[in-house]
Amino acid sequence: MAGVGWAKVAILVLLSSALCSARELKVTVKHKEHPEFNHTLARTLVEYASAVYMSDTTELFTWTCTRCNDLTEGFEMIELIIDVKRCLQAFVGVADDLNAFVIAFRGTQEKSLQNWVEDLYWKQLDIDYPGIDNAMVHHGFYTAYHNTTLRPGILSALERGKELFGDLKIMVTGHSMGGAMAAFCALDLVVNTGAKDVQVVTFGQPRIGNAAFASYYSQMVPYTFRITHEHDIVPHLPPYYQHFPQKTYRHFPREIWLYNLGFGSLVYTVERVCDGSGEDPDCSRGVPGNSILDHLVYYGVQMGCPGAESSCKIIMDPKTAAYRTADLEGNLVFSRIPSTKILRKNSESGDQVDVM
Repeated sequence: MAGVGWAKVAILVLLSSALCSARELKVTVKHKEHPEFNHTLARTLVEYASAVYMSDTTELFTWTCTRCNDLTEGFEMIELIIDVKRCLQAFVGVADDLNAFVIAFRGTQEKSLQNWVEDLYWKQLDIDYPGIDNAMVHHGFYTAYHNTTLRPGILSALERGKELFGDLKIMVTGHSMGGAMAAFCALDLVVNTGAKDVQVVTFGQPRIGNAAFASYYSQMVPYTFRITHEHDIVPHLPPYYQHFPQKTYRHFPREIWLYNLGFGSLVYTVERVCDGSGEDPDCSRGVPGNSILDHLVYYGVQMGCPGAESSCKIIMDPKTAAYRTADLEGNLVFSRIPSTKILRKNSESGDQVDVM
């Protein structure tokens, strides 16, 4: 019996050591037809998805905000787009460490999150996706990207960015509704602009289309990872009706489900790579989606507006006026030419770069 007791102690010590040495565990499910999940990239992009919520446009535009550091340090903004009329915000910039353009979309404001969640319970598919038979998508998410100032601003910023830095890869991210817009943006870039290397990582994204759309999207933008967290309510919306597969909303692959495992103080986060269906019953779909709190934290990073900033307000320093343009509806675009190391790197490699 003593031997058995010591064996149990040894196992607990080994388990404790393993848990203390790694806060996160990646559970990998291999799939030949899909790119490998990059944990480090996800940890980086979640910080961009968090930073885009900032209301202080000067700090965000100059990348000096409280969320504009750590893994995103050194990022330089090309364009910050604010659709004041519809309370939308996105930015495009260049990340030297990623050697990529980064596009981030702001999600739903916390003040209206509860009402927005309730609305999603009742939304029906109500718009045909152009050019694809039987593909239908959520009208509000589609319109938020395609029929606002966001799309032209993003396309303009990428065009200017390519003139400066060449044809870098493009990484698109967003949280909540921002994740929905990120997906539509990535698909737009691939289908309508011919972009070749587009990567998407979203956080707490809702469903945005039916099965036909999900299949088309996964073919066109294969490097896509939707990260979900514990019992986050938003990835469960709009509802999935298993008995009406062609008429219901459906997630596209691939999901990465974050959930806690362990006991007492020995709790760690598992990073589960889900199957290629988009609706893996062993991932978030297999648990009740009933938590807004789980929606507001990803990888320990706070999502949504900081502090009491829960409405569509803009904080602006007069010093940024030189970079600002406004349309007749009061929507704002802040533009600049970054001076990142990528420009110098391309010059040193012999590429012709004209900054004029």
